[in-house]
Amino acid sequence: METQTSRDQAIERVVASATRLGVELDEREAAEWVAAMETEASGGDLVVDVSSGVYGHRVTMLDFKQEDLARFREMSTIVGFEDRPPQVLTALSISGSAAQSKVNAYPADCDFFERIHIRADTRKEACTILADLIREKARATAVGPTHRLREVKFGSHQVAATKGGSPVGAGSPMSWTMEEAVAGQLEVTLPDGSPRVYSWEEASNDPGWCKLDWVIADRTRGQLANASNVLDPTWEAPDGTIVPLDGFLDPYYQEVYLETESIPLFTKLVKELSADAVDDYVDTLEHEVWKYTVKEPNFGKAARRMYNVFRMNGKYREAAYIRELFDEPVTALYQVSALIRTLDEAASSGDVFATATMVSQVDALIMSAIQALDGPEETQMVGHLLKLRNSLQARESHDARTADMSGIQGAALGAVNAYFERALRAVPEIGAYLDDIAERAP
Repeated sequence: METQTSRDQAIERVVASATRLGVELDEREAAEWVAAMETEASGGDLVVDVSSGVYGHRVTMLDFKQEDLARFREMSTIVGFEDRPPQVLTALSISGSAAQSKVNAYPADCDFFERIHIRADTRKEACTILADLIREKARATAVGPTHRLREVKFGSHQVAATKGGSPVGAGSPMSWTMEEAVAGQLEVTLPDGSPRVYSWEEASNDPGWCKLDWVIADRTRGQLANASNVLDPTWEAPDGTIVPLDGFLDPYYQEVYLETESIPLFTKLVKELSADAVDDYVDTLEHEVWKYTVKEPNFGKAARRMYNVFRMNGKYREAAYIRELFDEPVTALYQVSALIRTLDEAASSGDVFATATMVSQVDALIMSAIQALDGPEETQMVGHLLKLRNSLQARESHDARTADMSGIQGAALGAVNAYFERALRAVPEIGAYLDDIAERAP
């Protein structure tokens, strides 16, 4: 068993690494967080907060900040699906960095996750119901005073093709624009150059990965945000058998559910998870860590996944260190990179969103860049942002902004990547973990 002395020494090593990097990590706070994690590890998996009416996995609930609840519940009226008992039951949650609001000081997106449970006589009938639900949601939320639907992922491509000049592989998710989703048909070009039109009904045969994305005016923060809802659809057959319509029943280790009324559905679905659910979850995350540190280096994304890995496998000291990294000014550049596309799409949507709001948001991004960067990097980034600001004010076309958007995103991700790689390798235990990951076969 780990002794108190060894735990204290581990915390001291982590704090020393943070100090060398100039990362502010309070030793007392880190020790308290580690102690809380260890205490929670000995309790049950599900935690319910009676006062706020939210619930989730014990580990996720430790990182959730209740002050954001009103904001997410307001957004849920746009992104969430309604129950249609007894045939359709839902459980809506916030997920990812949105659920870890105590950790992520600069969240780029508002991520939701929703379980859609359908009772039907056949799988085909369940898929048809799911298709109707998603298309109805797309139509109902296509355009509104505070939102605009950006994209819907529904169905899987049967064969390789190109769409809008970009290749799509066989089995990959179908991406529908707002106009395509409302019309119910999508066109691709086959390898022989011939067109192929898919109907919404055809897509329902293999729903695949289901997700909806909106640009939303976040009135609480006075800015625009990308809001998404990833769906986990399940079918309950007449004999009680539960089948994931996308082929995989998602675990629940990164979500905070917004309504305690959905606990019965949540409990029913969680019982269907295998005994190896935690191990499978960690294995999936570690494959992504390998991807983002070896195949497609993006150490910021890798750090987010490593934080969850370390929380789940008991490496709390390492998790406490990574937790602090997301508070550093340079991580705001993640927000810069993500919001550039959101602002561009909002500007291209006509008069749905106010120009003043978009310009104000660019001003905030400029301040983030100044705080996070120095020298030529700062000059380059601010220059691109100023051009983007002028483009938004002048209501120029998307094409006029393309070069500056690319420059902003490239510079932002480059700075974030370099920061996280340096910060992660500063802790010997994390460096050793990364070396081990690199040696594993994908």
